[in-house]
Amino acid sequence: MPGAPLQSLPATAPPQRVLGTVVLDPGHGGADSGARGATGAIEKDVVLLMSRAVRSELERQGLRVVMTREGDQNPSFDDRAAIANAQHNAVFVSLHVSSTGTAGTARVYFFDGSGFPETASVAGHLLTWDTAQKPFVELSRRLADLMQVQLAQKFAKSPEISSSVPIRALRSVTAPAVAVEISSVTALDPNGLEAMAPALAAAIARAVNAFKPIFEAGGS
Repeated sequence: MPGAPLQSLPATAPPQRVLGTVVLDPGHGGADSGARGATGAIEKDVVLLMSRAVRSELERQGLRVVMTREGDQNPSFDDRAAIANAQHNAVFVSLHVSSTGTAGTARVYFFDGSGFPETASVAGHLLTWDTAQKPFVELSRRLADLMQVQLAQKFAKSPEISSSVPIRALRSVTAPAVAVEISSVTALDPNGLEAMAPALAAAIARAVNAFKPIFEAGGS
């Protein structure tokens, strides 16, 4: 009523940023088979199987998982990025199998931000589809490093530090984004590659969980 003292309202905390979704991107698909091995391994099939194993482990740990393809489809790079960009508080993990490299090893890559034009703004309207990853390069690097450490513990002779490469699949993603590459279709038969799936799933899940407090703190 008029003349009554104003009561202070309780302070409200800003909404917490909680990492809850992992977008898994099995590379290739459809007419694009990816790398092929002499023993019959086909990249598009192997990465789909591995993605399913990773999804099961992530979901077991309470994370929501979105796949860029569930079967033998071949979404474009932009389609895959659009799926990732439609998620809220997510990270993006693209899975591949190389045609070279030491058998039974794994490498993690994040986007090489040095290739972005100087005019690309991280806060304004100058960001374009081709520069969407720029604000997330540092978070992507931190996720990649955590994941590489976990993979090195599972797969001997894997590097312990991730690498920056201008990977097209990561460039348009507006979230921390990494690519994981397993070696190799030429040195391992399909059974050997599939046998790596449980360890791969465990390593990726451990890395994502280790990354959560970094993500939720805004990268600080």
